Amino acid sequence: MSAALTAFASPEVAEEVDEIVAPAADVPWQTVVWDDPVNLMSYVVRVFRTYFGYDEDRATRLMLSVHHDGHAVVAEGAREQMELHAQAMHDYGLWATVRKAPM
Repeated sequence: MSAALTAFASPEVAEEVDEIVAPAADVPWQTVVWDDPVNLMSYVVRVFRTYFGYDEDRATRLMLSVHHDGHAVVAEGAREQMELHAQAMHDYGLWATVRKAPM
């Protein structure tokens, strides 16, 4: 190798940048249930009560949000847990997706 191609470290001090990056486990995710033309409102309430353990009022509010707004966030937390919730909703016959929570 010739001396002209040899790289030398710069005598300048590298600039340090403080960057806060949340670990993947700390980034909140959401399970979203979507409205569908098949399931009865009473069934959706029963699923929310049975699976999530929500009381009648909370389950009904979420179901009404699904019905009127087209979707509702039914849970928030770690991605893996939200994927399990979405799969459980699919097992009950509901449409559900997982997304990053808005920051």
